[in-house]
Amino acid sequence: MELKAVQSSYARWAPIYDRTFGAVTNAGRRRVVNYITRRGGSVLEVGVGTGLSLPHYGADLRVTGIDFSTEMLAKAETRVAEMDLANVAGLRQMDARDLDFPDASFDTVAAMHVLSVVPEPQKVMAEIARVLKPGGEVVISNHFKSTQGVLASLEKISAPFANVLGWHSDFEIGTILGEETLSLKEQESLPPFGMMTFLVLKKARQN
Repeated sequence: MELKAVQSSYARWAPIYDRTFGAVTNAGRRRVVNYITRRGGSVLEVGVGTGLSLPHYGADLRVTGIDFSTEMLAKAETRVAEMDLANVAGLRQMDARDLDFPDASFDTVAAMHVLSVVPEPQKVMAEIARVLKPGGEVVISNHFKSTQGVLASLEKISAPFANVLGWHSDFEIGTILGEETLSLKEQESLPPFGMMTFLVLKKARQN
């Protein structure tokens, strides 16, 4: 998707996101946050959106969230303030293709339902790998293209409307598995109806 399309799409969705896409993606979000909370340490959430995940991280984590949409971030900031989430280290407006953090800054990076939204997802994955510490993990939930059945047919029909919907329904999983510094550690299907996939990618430790 083009950046302007992402901006306009999420400006439209921000007021109702929590009750629509937020509800559909709840299982994936909870799975990712529970996994990360067991790991501990510092966390970067790429595409934090309205901050739906933030209240569920463990209190001992240090969570930084970024998003390109100022409308989404405003809602996340309100959530943090109202719930007094002391483990949220910061929320910043940022392009995920050019992360403003030094190399090896975070123990874990979360990417929940964002990789099929961003322009140039391969570049985003390269940036995620760069800011991840050696031995760290990228924890992902996302919808990926189905190869058969009713879902595959629906994805084909909706694919031309990506800019309106705000995400690519026909997004290929291989798009994010090509980052050479990351290896696949876990993969499982998630509700609803196996539409979402949970992934853990691990960054190699330095010798």
